[in-house]
Amino acid sequence: MRNIHCLNNISAYGTDLLTDDYQLVDDLTQAEGVLVRSAALHDTAFPESLQAIARAGAGVNNIPLDRCAEEGIVVFNTPGANANAVKEIVVCGLMLGSRDIAGGIAWCRHNAADENIAKAAEKAKKAFAGREVKGKKLGVIGLGAIGAEVANIAIDLGMDVYGYDPYVSVGAAWRISSAVHHVTNLDDIFRTCDYMTIHVPAMDGTIGMIDERACSLMKDGAVFLNFSRDTLVDNAAMAAALDSGKVHAYITDFATPEVMKMERAIVLPHLGASTAEAEDNCAMMAVRELMDYLENGNIANSVNYPACDMGPVPDGLRRVAVLHANVPNAIARITNVFGDAGVNIENMMNKARGENAYTMLDLDAGTPGHPDDAIERLSAIEGVRRVRVVK
Repeated sequence: MRNIHCLNNISAYGTDLLTDDYQLVDDLTQAEGVLVRSAALHDTAFPESLQAIARAGAGVNNIPLDRCAEEGIVVFNTPGANANAVKEIVVCGLMLGSRDIAGGIAWCRHNAADENIAKAAEKAKKAFAGREVKGKKLGVIGLGAIGAEVANIAIDLGMDVYGYDPYVSVGAAWRISSAVHHVTNLDDIFRTCDYMTIHVPAMDGTIGMIDERACSLMKDGAVFLNFSRDTLVDNAAMAAALDSGKVHAYITDFATPEVMKMERAIVLPHLGASTAEAEDNCAMMAVRELMDYLENGNIANSVNYPACDMGPVPDGLRRVAVLHANVPNAIARITNVFGDAGVNIENMMNKARGENAYTMLDLDAGTPGHPDDAIERLSAIEGVRRVRVVK
């Protein structure tokens, strides 16, 4: 029986996928796998039994990725599972930034007791007039699962779309409409576009990327949308750009004290992926990733270890997985252990991602040597973080 611990309320659409070989436990110290949404884990001590953490969502800044890698814990996320939900709210943000819808709603509420409100509204509406997005230029910064969806629907809205992503994957590229202009210099997005929306992860190279310089390059009266991560935007720079009129409106999904002081910021309480459908999709994807790793050793959508897939464990074979540092001669040392133990390797795969590597081996369980004889010796190899007998 495999123990799974939920650190947040995980949709039953996901947990119902767990077979009879799994049980949900309340105690983290008993868990082999963890399902999490927003719980902060940076100060959490992980038990030796913990093999994987699956984040039901895209962002993983609540999880200590490097420490997990060092402890041989694979961290998964669910890219694309909430893409439609975020895409739809970005469209809402475009409307909020192009027309003073929020101001109009506030006026109606403020004048709710006026018996002549219908007549008064006809006079007042000109104060909330705006512009259409059709024919305007939209810059999409980041063309992953969400950015690609946003770019495509903006084309359908009649916008002239420019996309920037130096690391766009082949899969994402296939999903992007051919009508999207490919931009290789981010500054061109700032200089060209009437509207901009950012969809990149928060990391060393992106935190604060929308800074004073970026704002200064923007067209006068530009509208900027941030439904990705609050730390991508330098709040002081954005506040100054709003005050000067350089930026007409800042629509963000992240309510912070600094943002709430910005008079022309339209702030939402992190509603981007807050739909029942997105939560269900993320939960189902997270559970499937977790089960495939625990049962077969396969890795898909990990954020700290490389993708690696050898399918189900074949009948008559045993599968061993080694999580180790990406260093020279590691594969030779791993295979030599099995050779010395008299164990035949039927199939193997090795993948690396930065400083972390993953090796899976299917072993002939019928040979005179036994895989168990080699496990202790594998664990003693320098740089090996965890050895799993998958099956």
